[in-house]
Amino acid sequence: MKIISLYENEKATLRKAVRGNRNAQRMIYEKYSPKMLSVCRQYIKDLHFAEDVMIGGFVKVFNNLNSFRHEGSFEGWIRRIMVREAITYLRKNQFVVYDSEKMETHTESVLYNESQLQVEEVQKLIDSLPDGYKTVFVLYAVEGFKHREIAELLQISESTSKSQLFKARQFLQQRISSLEIRKKTQS
Repeated sequence: MKIISLYENEKATLRKAVRGNRNAQRMIYEKYSPKMLSVCRQYIKDLHFAEDVMIGGFVKVFNNLNSFRHEGSFEGWIRRIMVREAITYLRKNQFVVYDSEKMETHTESVLYNESQLQVEEVQKLIDSLPDGYKTVFVLYAVEGFKHREIAELLQISESTSKSQLFKARQFLQQRISSLEIRKKTQS
């Protein structure tokens, strides 16, 4: 029995995709699209818009496939493209607002189940953040960007990035506390 390396198969698939092979491109899309939709969804509340951004991101992936240097993970390279596409979408549609008053006026309700926080509930909590807070929070806490990188990407200062993260954490802590109080009173 011959053992076939997955990494070598991925390299071969990438070479074919660079040459325009539609089957290879489809294989890449099918392998990475669920994860990349999740990445886009972290930034964009509406699933349909997140899907649009993901598809646009894959167009960029395939148009720039020859610039991938095989120095890091291919998934990480795609992920960065998706993050940048999502941020471009938010900026273009002026959803990213870095305003401290936004926290006090943002009153979108979040549903809470009696069980521990589930993935969907955590996503609802993150979605309840004002867009500016949410973007910085996801870039820092989920994607692992440093404040310097966030500042460059969003064209803000590092101190603004730190402030937005602090306020996002405060906002989430307040929401979780409120949910816990509600849960206790409903019991």
